Amino acid sequence: MSDKVAFITGASRGIGAESAVALAKAGYRVAITARTLTEGENHDHVGSSVALPGSLEATAKAIENIGGEALCLRGDILQPKSMLAAAQAALEHFGRIDLLFNNAVYQGTGNIEALLNVGEEQLWAIYQGNVFTPLALVKAIVPGMIARMSGTVLNMVSHSAFTDPPAAADNGGWGFAYPSSKAALARMGASLRAEHPGKGLRVFNLEPGLVMTDVMRLAGIDDAVMARFKPCTPAAIAAVVNWLAKNDPPQAWDPQNVLRGPAIAKELKFLQSPSLLDV
Repeated sequence: MSDKVAFITGASRGIGAESAVALAKAGYRVAITARTLTEGENHDHVGSSVALPGSLEATAKAIENIGGEALCLRGDILQPKSMLAAAQAALEHFGRIDLLFNNAVYQGTGNIEALLNVGEEQLWAIYQGNVFTPLALVKAIVPGMIARMSGTVLNMVSHSAFTDPPAAADNGGWGFAYPSSKAALARMGASLRAEHPGKGLRVFNLEPGLVMTDVMRLAGIDDAVMARFKPCTPAAIAAVVNWLAKNDPPQAWDPQNVLRGPAIAKELKFLQSPSLLDV
């Protein structure tokens, strides 16, 4: 076990959970946050209060099964004080944070609303979860990285932020609110690199492609939408996250802009990566 620590948001399921276990297997101690602490809790997902598979406790158990150390910290990206409290608890417990993975994403209504239909409250919630809270975590955690002259920030962005929709949001495309929030998040890396050169700070935007999740199914993503894209698995993207934690991507991948997760997974032969959650 190394002394390095990762702080991962949205780690109760999907890419966040897989990444937490992958990093723990690589020797990181991990602080994991999400709304769902215990299996079976109901939370709002695209307007429906349902219990989805996965929890922080389940992720922590998978980490413990491989001999790792996990700190479970309940937090909600729509409640920034809870996330800042989680970051402070992680710093007090581990003494440092070496990798911040802003993975969690707003999961309420409005993500796939047509531009003329999206409500102001929905837009504020989307930007709170996808921009303002990640920014708050960066401001809380990155100064320590700069002081140590070493640290990595991974921001989960989206293909939809940089690409015109192939169709309307209700017909296999995407709307305005979610992509615009991810485009805003993607600008964070350039600012950090320009403002703190030579400080050992690594900041990357990671785009995971289409990763089918239970939340996406609730939102109405079906086989017709899937047919437009080649989906990637959470485990494959987690393998990419683990690789980026330890390696500097070549300039040919354009790391100053957006790292394309599926292309990297294919090049590094991670596409068949098995899930680590049931180890």
